[in-house]
Amino acid sequence: MLRVLRLFAATVVIASFGASLAVTPAVAKSRIKDIVEFEGVRDNMLVGYGIVVGLNGTGDALRNAPMTKQSLEGMLERLGVNTRDANLNTKNVAAVMVTARLPAFAAAGSQMDVTVSALGDAKSLLGGTLLVTPLLGADGQAYAVAQGTVQTGSVSASGASGSTISKGVPTSGRIASGALVEREIEFRLASMDKLRLTLRNPDFTTARRIADVINTRYPGSALAENPTIVAIRPGAGQDMMSFVAQVENLAVDPDAPAKVVIDEVAGVIVMGENVRVSTVAIQQGNLTITVQESPAVSQPSPFSRGGQTTVVPQSTVSVDEEKGRQFVTLSSGAALSTLVQGLNALGVTPRDMISILQTIKAAGALQADIEVM
Repeated sequence: MLRVLRLFAATVVIASFGASLAVTPAVAKSRIKDIVEFEGVRDNMLVGYGIVVGLNGTGDALRNAPMTKQSLEGMLERLGVNTRDANLNTKNVAAVMVTARLPAFAAAGSQMDVTVSALGDAKSLLGGTLLVTPLLGADGQAYAVAQGTVQTGSVSASGASGSTISKGVPTSGRIASGALVEREIEFRLASMDKLRLTLRNPDFTTARRIADVINTRYPGSALAENPTIVAIRPGAGQDMMSFVAQVENLAVDPDAPAKVVIDEVAGVIVMGENVRVSTVAIQQGNLTITVQESPAVSQPSPFSRGGQTTVVPQSTVSVDEEKGRQFVTLSSGAALSTLVQGLNALGVTPRDMISILQTIKAAGALQADIEVM
């Protein structure tokens, strides 16, 4: 019997820390339109309840889905067919929820995609047709109407024995350009005298740089109100629409705090450019302890009385400690590239690197925030 116990040992020795760090601005420039959102220029969520018909026996069981039966009876009644007292028993119909995102400045008559999701116990929506479904906004008003053939992009099959196989989610699908916008959301951008830009990643330095870049091109047009908001005003004789079109293409150097993001499940580590470490020495090694059992048989002496054959355990223990690795020293204020090179020199795996980074942070030598997902 062979038992192998692997013990992981990682030693982090801090020589000194506390050196002042200089934050280096990002080199690559980004357009303002890529790092901000414009106030009022956003999508609006829509939702609706509808019926999908034409399913190949994969719809709701009407006995288990009373909303489907009531919806079917109500729809047929509006079309002049009375089925209130009939015993409906079909599995070609399914109740669904329909969702969509109304784009900013969408005009009446424009098209948009919708998502259709089963509400009852339907097995699949593949090939079904969504009947006319109003899509409502948060105010309860209908802003679009959806209808069309549902495409799930999934495959499912079942056998007589009850075995099934499926790929994708057959109870949820999309209708490309399946909704028509019926009501516009009024937003008069051209007549506005002030517009706020919202940073996607709030930061004092980035907000200040955006304001400086705009004011350099259009003096007195921008004000950084806080790390998230930069307010802009067009100059005299210029409307907001044309002013925003010019401002959004200006280039700026976005800044970001030093951060290390760790996904322990996938073993992924992402480090920002501004990550710095104080002077630190790192040593990592593997210790393998092997315990080998070799049972021996003990026989009694010939012609002995009361002797019995017994099994005598014999154990052999060996220790194998990996050698040859020395301390890897990183100088004070070492940059990201130096840190990565030092960790790679140890030959550690991503999961071992996660443990090392967390240990360095606990010792106070990693000048960055660690976010564990």
